[in-house]
Amino acid sequence: MADKATSSSSSPPEEVADETQDWILGAGSGWVEARTSCDHLNILSPDLLHLQTPDTPCSRCQNPVENWLCLCCKEVLCSRFVNRHMLMHHQQTGHCLALSYSDLSVWCFCCEAYLDAQIILQLRPIHQAAYILKFGEAPPLPQL
Repeated sequence: MADKATSSSSSPPEEVADETQDWILGAGSGWVEARTSCDHLNILSPDLLHLQTPDTPCSRCQNPVENWLCLCCKEVLCSRFVNRHMLMHHQQTGHCLALSYSDLSVWCFCCEAYLDAQIILQLRPIHQAAYILKFGEAPPLPQL
């Protein structure tokens, strides 16, 4: 028993060291690497420069927060953390691209991944328009 106490005080168990390394590298922080390409961009709405404002409520339940904009038909629906209307919309229509009005991230339901809206050229104008609506100014230039 004394040996275990001595060895545990001098160096952390291997599991703790692995968890610490994962935390340092971002695995435990919720960090997500956004994709820089997507095969589903061909279904974007042709008119995405005229967006509804970020305070637009969910069109089904009128929830005022955590809403997403469908980038295929421009309907505003609530997130999976509220009433899941955007997820249901995707399941019913196949519309797979959505912009979060909370953080302006873009999600592809088919790829099950976030998309880098500042790098993907087809998404950059949409991100810029949403940013201006939300913050009243143009977004900073992306760091490439």
